[in-house]
Amino acid sequence: MAAQLLDGKVLSAQVEEELKIRVDALLAGGHRPGLCVILVGDDPASHLYVGNKEKACDRLGIASTTIRLPADTTQEDLEAEVRKANADPAIHGLLVQLPLPRHLDGAKALSLILPEKDADGIHDTNAGKLMRGEFGAVACTPKGALYMLKSAGIAIGGKNAVVVGRSNIVGKPMAMLLLHENATVTLCHSRTADLAWHTRNADILVAAIGQPRFIKADMVKEGAVVIDVGMNRVDGKFCGDVDFDAVRQKASYITPVPGGVGRMTIAMLMSNTVEAAERTFAKG
Repeated sequence: MAAQLLDGKVLSAQVEEELKIRVDALLAGGHRPGLCVILVGDDPASHLYVGNKEKACDRLGIASTTIRLPADTTQEDLEAEVRKANADPAIHGLLVQLPLPRHLDGAKALSLILPEKDADGIHDTNAGKLMRGEFGAVACTPKGALYMLKSAGIAIGGKNAVVVGRSNIVGKPMAMLLLHENATVTLCHSRTADLAWHTRNADILVAAIGQPRFIKADMVKEGAVVIDVGMNRVDGKFCGDVDFDAVRQKASYITPVPGGVGRMTIAMLMSNTVEAAERTFAKG
């Protein structure tokens, strides 16, 4: 029997319904949440992604600001825009869209974002809090993936969870979130010996490596839950890191690409922004 889909379109709509109630409550009190995105260069995928963020803000009533900078922007100019957004009281969530042009130091720019305005949840302070289980803003994609698991009532505690990919924005925080849910977590990467042995022992398998259809059916345990974080363009179409059609015949649950985790990433960005606004306005 084919796996049950964890549908990001449906789940992100549910998240937005809940957030709309909270935004309306803030608006009724004279407070409007604000999200600012700093976009450098002309990367088509980034422009598409930022456009989707703007549409989500519009649906929810969140003020949306996009600062578009040319590809030859200097490090100094980028950092100046970050500082300016930090100082703007109308901005509660701030992110620098990745990837940046190669000549820019993204880590340095990201480090300048105020932790309380870190809409992406990847500032050093928030990453450190996640490590300690003191949750601040959480990285959007892992946060969305965890929401998908919980919404389906999938048991996490005591399960073997394998995360393939060790990036700072997906792999590492995903492993930490699963660990905090009492899973036994293995974090795999390009140097992992006998990767397939690890993935075949996973009750929950998260693929986040950026290689199209890399995870094959013979690498997946019968009945496993498969979360595909990949977003790759092949022959003009998007696909994930999982060989979806084949793996779906073995898994119990699986996320599609597109229409899966990507939708949840934007929903969680909205969630982080609303939470930041609520904290700010609660302080008076």
